[in-house]
Amino acid sequence: MEHSNASFLPSLLLFLGAAVVAVPIFKRIGFGAILGYLIAGLAIGPSGFALFTDTVTIQHIGEIGIVLLLFVIGLELQLSRLLAMRKDIFGLGGLQLVVCALVIGGIAHALGLSMMGAAITGIALALSATAIALQVLGERGELQAPYGQRSFAVLLFQDMSVVPILALIPLFAVEAAHAANDGGGWTRTGIMIGSIAVVVLAGRYLLNPLFRILATTDAREVMTAAALLLVLGTALLMQWAGMSMALGAFLAGVLLAESNFRHELEADIEPFRGLLLGLFFMSVGMDINGALVLQHWLALVISALGLILVKSVSVAAVFRLTGSTKLDAIRSGILLSPAGEFAFVLIPLGLSYGFLQGEQAGFVKALAAFTMLFGPLIAAGSERLLTRFAPAELTREEDYSDAHGKALVIGFGRFGQVVSQVLRTADIETTIIDKDVEMIDVAARFGAKVYFGDGGRLDVLRAAGAGEARVICVAIDDRATAVKIVEMIKAEFPLTEVYARAYDRQHVLALLSAGVDFHMRETYESALAFGRSTLEALGVDNIEAEEIIEDVRDRDARRIVAQQQGGIYAGMDLINSKRLMKPEPLERPDTVGVTLNKEAIDAAEEAKEEEETG
Repeated sequence: MEHSNASFLPSLLLFLGAAVVAVPIFKRIGFGAILGYLIAGLAIGPSGFALFTDTVTIQHIGEIGIVLLLFVIGLELQLSRLLAMRKDIFGLGGLQLVVCALVIGGIAHALGLSMMGAAITGIALALSATAIALQVLGERGELQAPYGQRSFAVLLFQDMSVVPILALIPLFAVEAAHAANDGGGWTRTGIMIGSIAVVVLAGRYLLNPLFRILATTDAREVMTAAALLLVLGTALLMQWAGMSMALGAFLAGVLLAESNFRHELEADIEPFRGLLLGLFFMSVGMDINGALVLQHWLALVISALGLILVKSVSVAAVFRLTGSTKLDAIRSGILLSPAGEFAFVLIPLGLSYGFLQGEQAGFVKALAAFTMLFGPLIAAGSERLLTRFAPAELTREEDYSDAHGKALVIGFGRFGQVVSQVLRTADIETTIIDKDVEMIDVAARFGAKVYFGDGGRLDVLRAAGAGEARVICVAIDDRATAVKIVEMIKAEFPLTEVYARAYDRQHVLALLSAGVDFHMRETYESALAFGRSTLEALGVDNIEAEEIIEDVRDRDARRIVAQQQGGIYAGMDLINSKRLMKPEPLERPDTVGVTLNKEAIDAAEEAKEEEETG
């Protein structure tokens, strides 16, 4: 056992070291993490320094990253989101994939590939690099721009289409055709349908109660273990039934897309997904034939540039045809031109079924990697050219007057419920998270949708959409956690406004130090309203009661400022000072007033003495 552990650790350290060195370097020079993983794998693989040669085992482990990626994609596909973007997702996305696959596949067939080999190559290269495109959009801050939204819709359709593509390729294989003729086809079909039915029923009736029970234990590691068990178990079931593991993971994600635990599951899966997906790309890099690249490097460079040109023109034409401006169409075409990560899944699958020969598959994989290398460079260069030659169109201001802002509410207690009701009444798209399972159940009975999630975790905030929210409302009653959340949000999402519920004055000062944009003590405004009603009940007229309340509010605000400078005991003189009412006439009288009797004179003198003594 000790020998086994000792032999495993060097390999683990090798992979971690290669990733730690290569990925930051490639991200720093603008090529992105994916290319960093590919080059790291190529360097330590058989075509590089040959530090690791068992590429098959690593690729099998790395495929779990693809499985987890499909699960996360499924989690994002809520029915409401699909319906809102259905025209761009299914119309624009479907048209883009068909046009690009036909053009690229036709060229591949003309160059000598078989019909099925050309079809698989066309589809694999028609898919775009989701990670690269989203990274570029994020760096430009244009994910919410019209072309950014439409490009995202295309990427979403491509991610969805991978699942049926992976399921359909085996049906065209010669082995599958023979198997279908031996009388066992109906049995296998029944097993497939039955497996899908089991997953659907379990997701519909068992998963939410199971995660609700686990959430009450307050053991995060158990929730993480359950999430991995769900994804990998479903993937294994689909593989046993004769389908792809990715299909099972995707199906599990879709079933949980409307679950209260969606954001928590996504946050738990994300670290494993990132690491294993990186391992998958490293295994792909290890599998790249270095000798082939050296032998055909000029052909690969020319082919990669040609593919980027053909794909950019095809995508731009589709975008322009469906209503985008010329500029947006060009930008989307360039953005979506690099081949995607799923090319490294589809090409080996085509090779395993005999649709592609070994050298053909190796060339296409290397070609996909080269487009990933050139894509970000061409996107950056083209943006500079567009900025220079189309400045007026690039700097135009969009009209967002009809757009609704997005809000994230953390905490669904008494305070958070009222805030959420206000936002929903205004028809503002709002995400609500809370880690109290009982509160989530109560909310469901009243028709409110609350997601399970710990707002004190950065990964949960990211999964819940904190990066896209315009305002985040911290409505929890835990003072220390509220301050921590505000600090975290201001550090990670500095452009997002943070509104927070405060417990008392000390909590207000802590929130202000953390950078909160707006705070409200949970009982302060209600106490002022209560005091005003009390004044009116005692005979104070409405106008004077409002003036008194405003005076109290103003002195309280000045005291907060003083306490920020001098500590909690500063501004004590502002607490109990009375509001001196000195009514004055609107105009100075022309005549001097005359007293009418001795009692009036005595009363005036007494009032004057009291005012002087204070």
